[in-house]
Amino acid sequence: MNLSSKLLEDTVNALSSLPSIGKKSALRLALHLIADDTDKAKKIANVLGVLQEQIQYCKHCHNISDLDECEICINPVRNKRVLCIVESIRDVIAIEETQEYNGLYHVLGGIISPMDGIGPDQLNIDELVQRVKEQEIDELIMALSPTIEGETTIYYITKLIDVDLIKVTTIARGVSFGGELEYADEVTLGRSIRSRLPYSVGQ
Repeated sequence: MNLSSKLLEDTVNALSSLPSIGKKSALRLALHLIADDTDKAKKIANVLGVLQEQIQYCKHCHNISDLDECEICINPVRNKRVLCIVESIRDVIAIEETQEYNGLYHVLGGIISPMDGIGPDQLNIDELVQRVKEQEIDELIMALSPTIEGETTIYYITKLIDVDLIKVTTIARGVSFGGELEYADEVTLGRSIRSRLPYSVGQ
């Protein structure tokens, strides 16, 4: 891409480094910001700077937060005896959009995947086990993507907790096996949360 301005080229390169934004899309965005007369570029730069400097992770569930405790964890109307275990923050957002769940979350930060070099020690599994020990938890909902890696992660976690004292369920298979949770539509994902199934090591 031959551009007449080094500043424009640097902006395009920076924007195209973001997920799902190619060079042409980045160029359109950059040209839009140049033509805009409302200081939109400065406002965006300011917001992104604040985001990078001030965003935190909840000390309980590892969701993104403005403070050391997220809005979900401190919400008094949430059911604190049910934990929904998810792979990523995007999954929390997806489940919240269904409006079918009123418990708390625990974000693992990934799933066990030896092929990708991701082991249990790199995930927030120890913190989950500690939460289960310290809090009065009645149910763990395993809302992980229905893949081999997701199943492996569920199996590993259930071996670390007392399944005789805590009910372990998985989301119903309205989400197709091998699919990614964040790409499921709201209706399917909501139905999966409502129709969750008991989990057993032998199934």
